[in-house]
Amino acid sequence: MAERERMLTPPRGGVFVARAQVMTADDVTRALTRIAHEVVERNHGLDDLILMGLQTGGVPLARRLATVLEQVGHQEVPVATLDVAFYRDDIGLRPVLPEAVTDIAGDLTAKTVVLVDDVLFTGRTVRAALNALPDYGRARAVQLAVMVDRGHRELPIRPDYVGKNLPTRRDELVDVSETGVVLGDVVAR
Repeated sequence: MAERERMLTPPRGGVFVARAQVMTADDVTRALTRIAHEVVERNHGLDDLILMGLQTGGVPLARRLATVLEQVGHQEVPVATLDVAFYRDDIGLRPVLPEAVTDIAGDLTAKTVVLVDDVLFTGRTVRAALNALPDYGRARAVQLAVMVDRGHRELPIRPDYVGKNLPTRRDELVDVSETGVVLGDVVAR
């Protein structure tokens, strides 16, 4: 889980305690393979496609998805990274903590951008990404791939590609990593 979420989740500075593993590393790999096939099918190949990993959790997934897409579609897919901290609509309500640099090589005009994130929750991070994208060109289409859709949407945002739908309580946290997906809570230190 990103350090930003740990620090902003009450109690401040708590420790994530896993309660249940909902996906193993193999399950995540299978989900990425399925998503890759869906991306190729929906876009009729990989021409003019770019994966955009949202900092921080979406970046490693975007890189892994690019590797699988190369195997499935026999074509290299560029991976970009996007930090949406300054595009969020909750600036002033919580600290702005830029996680990492945005790295987008070239213009997005006429490209199909697949935003990749680890967990879709309220939809506000995706909304911020949609606000950021026009600064880099006018994409032909924007699609959304997430490993976990946990519900509780506050905005009308729906992913195009989902690894797993995982209904959760609002106070639970979902951690996506190389070892799989775990559900847990943040407890005081």
